[in-house]
Amino acid sequence: MAVKKRLADYGLQSERVMWQGKGPSVFERELSVDELEDKLMLTTFEKAVAWSQTKSMWPDQFGLSCCAMEMIAIVSSRYDIARFGMEAFRASPRQADLLIVSGRVAHKMAAPLRQIYDQMLEPKWVIAMGACASSGGMFNNYAVLQGVDKIVPVDIHVPGCPPRPEALLEGIIRLHEKVLAGVPPAYEIRGVAS
Repeated sequence: MAVKKRLADYGLQSERVMWQGKGPSVFERELSVDELEDKLMLTTFEKAVAWSQTKSMWPDQFGLSCCAMEMIAIVSSRYDIARFGMEAFRASPRQADLLIVSGRVAHKMAAPLRQIYDQMLEPKWVIAMGACASSGGMFNNYAVLQGVDKIVPVDIHVPGCPPRPEALLEGIIRLHEKVLAGVPPAYEIRGVAS
């Protein structure tokens, strides 16, 4: 007869586990403890790759107007994007896999934006930050592109005018959730809007 081990016997050091009078948890009762090491260490290769992609996304900034100031603020100690491994904004698209388009895109900037997007590594993701990048915002005229998704496929739209750094962090977290869930980048799902 095998002796049942508790999680504390495996080296887990939480207060609930170390409490001597506490019985096994629901998790321990549902999962046979003999299989615990095997169950916690198994994963698929795709999940491991997706996890590593979320921990090493390198953003390429494409700041065009007031949203760029909010994007720049996320590298400060208050918001600390370094906890996601994204503190190094890349100036070269060949070293980046996340394009953050922040601000209004004039028609003159559409071709350079598409060129930067085409030079990025694959898999690549795009965040449209702010109302202007998402839909043209208040600039409904001939000079401003009415949504960056007309030239590049967008994965996440961050609303606001301008959105706060917290909103951009929320968009980044949502992008990480999509990657971890196995959702392919937008360029694999759909093309650009016409």
